[in-house]
Amino acid sequence: MYSRLIHSPEGKSFFLFGPRGTGKTTWVKAAFPKAVYVDLLEAELFNNLLANPQRLENLIPEGFKDWIIIDEVQRVPELLNEVHRLIEKYKYKFILTGSNARKIKRKGQNLMAGRALTCYMHPLTVSELGKDFNLGLSLTYGQLPSVYMEKDPKAYLESYVKTYLEEEIQQEGLTRNLAGFARFLEAASFSQGSILNISSVARECSVERKVVESYFSILEDLLMAYRVPVFVKKAKRRMISHPKFYFFDAGVYRTLRPAGPLDMPEDIEGISLETLLFQELNAANTDYGLGYKIYYWRTADNTEVDFVLYGDRGIRAFEIKRTARISGGMLKGLKSFLADYPMSKAYFVYGGSREMRDGKISILPIEDALRRLPELLS
Repeated sequence: MYSRLIHSPEGKSFFLFGPRGTGKTTWVKAAFPKAVYVDLLEAELFNNLLANPQRLENLIPEGFKDWIIIDEVQRVPELLNEVHRLIEKYKYKFILTGSNARKIKRKGQNLMAGRALTCYMHPLTVSELGKDFNLGLSLTYGQLPSVYMEKDPKAYLESYVKTYLEEEIQQEGLTRNLAGFARFLEAASFSQGSILNISSVARECSVERKVVESYFSILEDLLMAYRVPVFVKKAKRRMISHPKFYFFDAGVYRTLRPAGPLDMPEDIEGISLETLLFQELNAANTDYGLGYKIYYWRTADNTEVDFVLYGDRGIRAFEIKRTARISGGMLKGLKSFLADYPMSKAYFVYGGSREMRDGKISILPIEDALRRLPELLS
């Protein structure tokens, strides 16, 4: 088991959200060994609490002072009212894990009015993997914990995607057209790291545009994907207006993305590298409580920076390329961005082995940059 960077709020109930397979259950069981554990994937217990959420109180020993874990709480959202009541009456401390925020938002829109904080679990990070980090493995199969533990990560990821389709989507009734959703996932994989054109995705998967928009919302509610907006703070140029799209993990993207004889492997791997940087930025920002919002920057004349992080700590701009040889044109986006936002710190991440500078731009090898992200963002 890898040590995770997540820290629980001390003495206060909290939600722990994250996609399936990111290690939520493993972590809560290891971090809170004396907790009462309520697993809503157990059919009998699920049916019992679904019929009468007040039966939750019967599962807690009288005078209990430790934590109470409810795993996959979104399966019985009505439990939130009972959890609220028990917190008020007995001052119990709950950990509520979930992989689907949609039902919780719908049933408990105020997330218990601040009585429970919110934390997130991501795929493993480079910092958590430590000496086990393997760039080639991560680019091909991503960083879900089982990928680094399974003998056949490819088979695991294929099963993982199937599990989401069959269990999370079908059983939760998120869509009745499972075949259309499967086509949508494949079509969406071609939008990875690109400006999102919903109409184009709808045409590719032969599904109505409104339905495709709802599918993208489902992915976001399942924490499987993100739409990254364009950075337009005090923009001095005409900017692109549409967001970019990313699945949350490079391995999930590679599993969904079909590759044919006309596909250039370096193009797919380049997007995987960009995805890996995105998931590392997202995790570091959350785990260390840095408070950035993540954007990208692209002008109407297609001058682009892959990621811009903006917050109280300032502005950080990142461009990433797999190549080990740098040409002047590769730094054009960062230089243009610095011309508009000279107070920023800019980083060019590349496949070489030497750390360098070009004016205000720090040029860093890929693995060095990934390992140093918390430092670069602080």
